[in-house]
Amino acid sequence: MTQQDAATGPRTVEDVERAIAGFRTDYAAVREQVCRVIVGQDEIIDGVLTCLFAGGHALLEGVPGLGKTLLIRSLADALQLKFGRIQFTPDLMPADVTGTTIVADTSEGRKFVFQRGPVFANILLADEINRATPKTQSALLEAMQERSVTVGGETHILAKPFLVMATQNPLEQEGTYPLPEAQLDRFFFKLLVGYSTRSELTEILTRTTGGEQPSCKPVLDDAAIVEHQALVRRVQVAPHVKDYAVRLTLATHPPDPAFGVRDGEERFATPIVDRFVRVGASPRAAQTMVLGAKVRALLDGRAAASIDDIKAIALPALRHRLLLNFEGEAEGVTTDQIVENIVATLPLQAPA
Repeated sequence: MTQQDAATGPRTVEDVERAIAGFRTDYAAVREQVCRVIVGQDEIIDGVLTCLFAGGHALLEGVPGLGKTLLIRSLADALQLKFGRIQFTPDLMPADVTGTTIVADTSEGRKFVFQRGPVFANILLADEINRATPKTQSALLEAMQERSVTVGGETHILAKPFLVMATQNPLEQEGTYPLPEAQLDRFFFKLLVGYSTRSELTEILTRTTGGEQPSCKPVLDDAAIVEHQALVRRVQVAPHVKDYAVRLTLATHPPDPAFGVRDGEERFATPIVDRFVRVGASPRAAQTMVLGAKVRALLDGRAAASIDDIKAIALPALRHRLLLNFEGEAEGVTTDQIVENIVATLPLQAPA
């Protein structure tokens, strides 16, 4: 980090080191509280916390009973933030998410008053988000991108920080609706929650079947989180690191000019991308990788992100931003396999 004015960030090397140390301390404190309730799932916890401090939204996918909702609830308990929860169902309407205008009696007589919905929170748990219709799912689009809600022609600004933590079950297809590509792209990370190990499951039983239930206590407030989010954005990224993130994003683009690379442009895609990918990642993917890399750099005590930081978070940043073509779906190829292939084969430095 370079020296900056007091209004924008640390000015001296000592200030920078103090800010980084404070970030690491607060991150560890929140993580410790969450781990009091959640056993294992270290990668998922770190992914959710990365979204928190980078200011992005998280989509957690896994079969029922793996603690997805409990993880998000525990994170909310560890933060002094307003928590909102929506249980998505097929009959849920957009007004149930954003709120609606009602006629109410006031001191000035009967008038239209906006009644806020559960989206007006700092952390919004969208539980089983793929059970709602696309019309209701789209009610979150403006909130997730612009951090605002427009109802009846009036725009309402959401409080900072604002994070959507959504869960979905990949198995039950009855009564579910695929998330629109525009909404998937607004999620910072897509995290796949797996099964617990033998030792982890034993510890889960110990914690949850005894007389005392584990709980979290709040250790961080909204002002501190906003400050840390600003610190993340001040982490330096060298030109060659930015270029790697750019090339990694462009490497997901197939040759189709309608959804990929235009004629005459430099191409970075691998053969597996050309064969199986229909639509590549958007610029949000590159933004996500850079911001996620900055969080990792701070956690490592560094004031500058590296290519290794980009590579470490490429999978959760890209897996939900690629659309497979018919051949890819027929062959059973996963977007994880494609991203891993790109990361393994893309040169660290651009060709001269």
